[in-house]
Amino acid sequence: MIKLKAGDKVKITSGKDKGREGQIERIFPDKKMALIPGLNIYKKHLKGMPNQKGGIYDIPKPFDFSKIALICPKCGKVTRVSFSNLKGTGEKIRICAKCKKEIDTGKSVKTKKIK
Repeated sequence: MIKLKAGDKVKITSGKDKGREGQIERIFPDKKMALIPGLNIYKKHLKGMPNQKGGIYDIPKPFDFSKIALICPKCGKVTRVSFSNLKGTGEKIRICAKCKKEIDTGKSVKTKKIK
């Protein structure tokens, strides 16, 4: 299970944007990367085409999971994530390692099993 999800508030721990905070827009689980808009911006030079105007564009590049840390919504501290099973349902939930409170309160997404 991935410890980070889209919508989580994170802090950058290394690189040119070290110390800045942002919210995850998209996760790439196969590459273990997360896209955070407004951070890790690079310039891309594009040649003009019939359906696209040429020029220099700013594009955000994704961060590796090792370079970002989750900010707990309850205590507001940078923390690691641990997991626990809910009693009765057996559903796995994320827990803040510092304040021991549930991170995903009210956002439980139920998935259907396809046969």
